Parts: sequence; C-alpha cells; structure tokens
Amino acid sequence: MEPQSERSPSLVADDLFRREGARLVATLAAHLGTHRLQLAEDAVQEALVRALQTWPYRGIPDNPAAWLSLAAKNIALDALRREQTWQRKEAQITAEQERWLMRAEPADEAHLADDTLRMLFVCFHPQLSLEAQLALALRTVCGMSAGEIGAAFLTSEAAIAKRLVRARQMIRDLRLPFAVPTVPELPQRLDGVLAALYLLFNEGYKASSGDRLIREELCHEAIRLARLLSKHPVTSTPATKALVALMCLNAARLKARTGVDGEIVRLRHQDRSQWDMALIQEGILTLGAASSGETISPYHLEAGIAACHCLAADEACTDWPRILNFYDQLLLLKPTPVVAMNRSVALARVHGPAAGLKALESIPGRRSLEALHLYHAVRASFIAELGHHAEASAAWQQAAELAPCEAEQQFLNAQMHSPSAEVRFSSVYFPAMQ
Repeated sequence: MEPQSERSPSLVADDLFRREGARLVATLAAHLGTHRLQLAEDAVQEALVRALQTWPYRGIPDNPAAWLSLAAKNIALDALRREQTWQRKEAQITAEQERWLMRAEPADEAHLADDTLRMLFVCFHPQLSLEAQLALALRTVCGMSAGEIGAAFLTSEAAIAKRLVRARQMIRDLRLPFAVPTVPELPQRLDGVLAALYLLFNEGYKASSGDRLIREELCHEAIRLARLLSKHPVTSTPATKALVALMCLNAARLKARTGVDGEIVRLRHQDRSQWDMALIQEGILTLGAASSGETISPYHLEAGIAACHCLAADEACTDWPRILNFYDQLLLLKPTPVVAMNRSVALARVHGPAAGLKALESIPGRRSLEALHLYHAVRASFIAELGHHAEASAAWQQAAELAPCEAEQQFLNAQMHSPSAEVRFSSVYFPAMQ
C-alpha cells in the first residue's frame, strides 16, 4: 500500500468513506435516534464533502478517521441547534442529545457494546416489514448501495430505493426510538440480523459491481460482527455459530480466488497452500459447536458444503456425493431458484453434465435466473462438457454480457473463445435471500 502522504486527498477521503461511512452513520444514529436517521446520513455525507474541499489545501490530517468523525458530530450538533424551539421539552431533549454526542464512547453497553450491532438490531424493529428491515440494515448500517442490495434480492436498484424511502418515512411517522431490544426481544430480531450479515459477506465474497471481484473489508466486517454475536449469551445460538463457520470457511479461500492481475481462479485451479488454515480450523471447530440443539439452519448446510471443499486435499478428493446431499437438504429448507441452480452443479459432478443441465433447465421459477450471468455460465459449462461447443460459446457470450464485474467479464469472454470440457464450475457460491 502506498504511503498516505503520497496519495491524493480525494483518494484518501473516498477510501475512508467506504471503510468508515457506515460505522459513522451507525454511531450517530445510535445517539440521535432512528427517527433522525436521515440527519445522521446527511451529516456523514457533508463531512465527506468538507474533507474533499479542505484536505487538498490544508493537507490530510494525521488521523483522517477521527477528523471525519468529529466533523460529522459537529454538523449534526449544528443541525440540532437550528431545530431548537422555545418549548422546554424539546430543549431538554436536544441538550441530552448533545451530551451523548460529546461523549468519546457510548455509555450504554448493557447488552451490545458495538454500535454497528446495536443499529442492526434497531433496524429490525417489528413495526417495519421484513423487506424494509433488511434494506434499511444493509443500506444504513452495512453501507451497501441500493444497486448492491437489489442484486442480492434479484430486483432493481429503483425498487430498493423506493423501499428505503418508505422505510424512512415510516420511521419518521412512527418516531421509532433508538433502543436496543431488551434481552427477551433479542432472539426475535436475531434471524434478521444474521440474514443481513450473510448478505454483507456475500457482497464482499463476490462483488455485484465494480472492478474488484472480492471486497475483503466487507467479508471481515461481517465475520467480526458475527463473532461478537456468537460470544453474546443470548445471541450465541447454533444458527449464529453456523453462520460464523460458513463465513470463516469461505473467507479462508479469499487470497487464492484471484490471480496476480485480479483474474478469477476457479476452485479446482486454486493453490490450496494459500488457503488460511487458521480460518479453516476456526470454521470446523465452530461448526462442531453449532451442532448442539435440535434444529438445523441453512447456515449449517452451507457451512457443511464449504467444509467439504476446505477439507479436500485436491479437486479429485472432493466429496461431491456428500455435497449433493447437503444441497438436497438445503433445497428443502430454502427452496429458491438460486439454491436449485447451485444444486445442479453438484448433481453434474455426481451424475454427469446431462443430469446437471436437465436439472438446471427444469428449475421452477427459472425465469428469475435468466437475468443472472451465473445461470448462463453454469449452463454453458454443462453444454461444453457435453461437447456442444458452438452452443456453449453462445451461452458464454450471454453470460459475459450480463456479468457486472470486470473480472467475471474477462473470465467468461475467455471461455467463449475457447469453450471446452476442461472448464468446470466446481462450486457456484451465490446464495441470496429470494
């Protein structure tokens, strides 16, 4: 990484905003209350604008993150003061909010000390719909864009934007207070929080847009928050532990998933010596700890699939029948087109590409998949293995045209020009909440 002094102020500010923006919004909203969520977002955005305006002339501060945090707090304070009225009650509320903002750290750590986790639980308020809860959590707390959220739900950016507007309007209308749920209420909101972390990790594992296939910072943040939940006495459930295991086992392969130029390296060609053995060990041990209890979650099954890959010495040793069995169970718990598509890959590895192609093309609700580049890529790989190279080339081209990430476009274009049975999708990791 180049020294900070040699980087332009705009690049430093942009990188800082990507890494710290969601956390700053969560911290401000924690003190202001969710009914002032828009104020928190506006304050952080304005702080970034001021950084872009002042840093080129005054230089980058020694601690850019602290500068941005202080600027956002001051902007929020100014806005609160402008809103003051002569009514005593409102003046007292504003004064109390100012005292909160001037504290270095939040005082209430009775249940969840981490601001991001606290805000996640707040987003899953029972008076909001599940769709609104997830969209709000992913946008405000996790920092995902409306387009990225839309990709996770196989819907449009405009639809997500409307969903967010409705959610914020309801928050204002109902004046939902910022309050971490009581201990008995935590389990009722936990499933939604786990789903948000799951989708945050997915966006990091395979970015839905941009010039990078992997966004490691999102993966590591999702793991950090999930680990905190796994250590909390109330939220340390088997499902929470299974999600931690799933994330660790998949994050262990991050370094090997791309080459020196950022190109995709498929699972069967990865240098397994680059896999993070500490994360694999943590994942296996955590999955074992998640086996207590009488229920099994989709996270258990997906972690089992990931474990099969991580424990195989090489591609030939992969236990594909076991993976297929996991997918059969997962499809019962989570009967979505995406899960069925992933299952077709495992089916092809056990029973051949013809069986995989037949299963792929008979998926109920397949039309929703046809807008995904991965559907056409999986189909192309089956057709190529069957020796129909002209048809496979057309499918590769369709996949490349739909691919949102540059690295994927390059990979798919390479297959289009040279389709062969050698190209196999060992595993398609694209879980989503449809």
